[in-house]
Amino acid sequence: MTEEPLPAALSAEINRVLDDAGVHADRRLVMRMLRTAVLLGEDGTSRLDLKIASAALAEMRDAFRLFAPYEGIPKVTVFGSARTRHDDPLYVQARDVAAALAADGWMVVTGAGPGIMQAAAEGAGPALSLGVSIRLPFEEKANAVVEASDHVVAMKYFFTRKLMLMKESRGFICLPGGFGTLDEMFELLTLQQTGKAEPMPIVLLDEQDGRFWKGLKRFIEEDLAPTGVISDGDFDRVVITDSIEAATAEITGFWRNYDSLRWVGQTLVLRLKAEPTDAEIDDLNERFGRMLLSGRIERSEPLAPEVGDLDQLDLPRLALHFDQWQVGNLFRLIGAINALQSASW
Repeated sequence: MTEEPLPAALSAEINRVLDDAGVHADRRLVMRMLRTAVLLGEDGTSRLDLKIASAALAEMRDAFRLFAPYEGIPKVTVFGSARTRHDDPLYVQARDVAAALAADGWMVVTGAGPGIMQAAAEGAGPALSLGVSIRLPFEEKANAVVEASDHVVAMKYFFTRKLMLMKESRGFICLPGGFGTLDEMFELLTLQQTGKAEPMPIVLLDEQDGRFWKGLKRFIEEDLAPTGVISDGDFDRVVITDSIEAATAEITGFWRNYDSLRWVGQTLVLRLKAEPTDAEIDDLNERFGRMLLSGRIERSEPLAPEVGDLDQLDLPRLALHFDQWQVGNLFRLIGAINALQSASW
């Protein structure tokens, strides 16, 4: 996208404002935001559109400030219905899975409302709960857990709220819910299917012997996949379970050896915690070679763009020419990487 230039005098004035404010880090990005705001004014943008843009930016700033002190702590987002009652088995499931993850050092992020959101916040406790609430006529304030600890930010727009519910987390647990819960779950799947989000563990947690997510799986396998509107294996990235232990193990185990990924041109680089052996790499090629466009899965040093960005340079790497349509197989590959003997410690 080509940036429209501002008059030299106006650019100089913006630079003076930034100097006075003491803004030096990432100054170019801050300049871009200010430039965009000025151009919106020049465009004669409607008052309503300006209010949307202004409020969205302000809400994101508030949310960034809420999350910033906890940058180094892994987080899991729990989605589910606001209408779930305290005596519902699903409420107990949400509370217990949040408690189990909190005991393992994870923070729990919710939409800060009642129902499943309150259950998860109760399970994690005030110190390990973060809430991103939405201002609705029938949900006037956040639940007592996050409100008492001041670990909450309120949003006007669903799109900014969903961004912050997903952006900071390294795992997601969805319990049965209505339109909002399904919207959040399908957005997670869409972001990962399209490569707009890195692979993350997604658990669909039900009550014991529950049928909610099994029914969704049946619909996807019998009605969506056969028509070609999704690819075979697209739903393989989720785990459906009624077990707290299995849900917790899926979230934490996903990061046992796998650390992160990065695309460098057409090459997918997977960063690991433990160096794989030659025999393990051969086995990975035997099992997953079909997901490659060409070549082999190979050990790699940090590539030039990674070096330039000082991007996880201390971690061992695997490089491959991955077929981006095979998202399900990428999750299987990550699972195999996590199960390598070299990662045992």
